[in-house]
This record gives sequence, structure tokens and C-alpha cells, in this order.
Amino acid sequence: MDIWDKEKRSQVMSKIRSKNTKPKMILRKALFARGFRYRVNDKRLPGTPDIVLPKYRTVVFVHGCFWHGHEGCKYASTPKTNTEFWVEKITTNRERDKIHTTQLIALGWNVLTVWECDIRHNYKHDLPRLIDTIEAEILRGKSGKISMKIYEERENKVILVAEDIVEYNQNLSDTKAGNH
Repeated sequence: MDIWDKEKRSQVMSKIRSKNTKPKMILRKALFARGFRYRVNDKRLPGTPDIVLPKYRTVVFVHGCFWHGHEGCKYASTPKTNTEFWVEKITTNRERDKIHTTQLIALGWNVLTVWECDIRHNYKHDLPRLIDTIEAEILRGKSGKISMKIYEERENKVILVAEDIVEYNQNLSDTKAGNH
């Protein structure tokens, strides 16, 4: 049984934001202080990432633990009322997250996910270490360790995806002789 009537519950739920939440603002300010420049909620990319760092070909999603079903997190509990609806809603969100991540990787982006609880727990105590970890991942993305590149795209569908070019140590004479 809900503690509020339907109108009050609707009013409370309508106040929940998806943009400019406290964890997202904390992370953005910390990255900006480290010298990173970014775009916010770029609708041109799948999933409208929270933070887009074009220079580093990296996107960052800041996921709310409840809304994205963070496993093992105390903030991700399933409500006791209307449970079936919430399980379906959170499962759908998680499936959509996977699709968007796959699409972004196929487009050549490094994808990072930061959980709300990571920022909540580290905000007052150890935020610099969390930001160090995120910064290292952003810089790693720029080093070219992205596993796939698109060669052709038609109507938002990937036609051909290939791995980075690998140099083989094979002599021409080995190839002619049939020694592979």
C-alpha cells in the first residue's frame, strides 16, 4: 500500500529529473576543474549521453541506481507496490542501456558508466580518487584502444565493422610457399 494517494504520488514522481541532477553536476564540475571540456546531453548520439568529450571520443553516463537497476546497491530496491510495473520498467531501462552502449562502441566511442552511489559515497570523502579513475579511463580512450571502427553506415545501420588494423610479421616468400 502506498503512503500517498494517486494524485500526490503523481506529483512527487513528476519532480524527479533526468538532467542536471546533483550527481551529474558534481561529476561535471569535477571534470571541468581537471581541464576537460565537454557537451551535455548530446541528442545526436544514441542514448543522449550525460557528458560527451569529443576530443577523447568518450561519453559518460551517470546512472541513477534505482532507475537503472544497479545490482547489489541499497538505492536500487524494488518498490513493494506495483512491483510488476517497476520490474518491467527497470528491466527495459537496462536493456536500452545495453543497446545504446553497443551502438556507441560501434560508432567508435569509449563508453563509461558512473553510478549515482559512487558519487554519493565519494562526494565528501574521496571524490578525487573517483575522478582520477574516470580521468584515466577518458585518457585511455584517446590512446586509440577502441576495439571497433565503422567503415560504412547507411540509414543509421552499421554495414561493416572491423577491428583496428593489425600488422602481421609475414614475409612475401612465406606466403608464396604456403607457409602461413
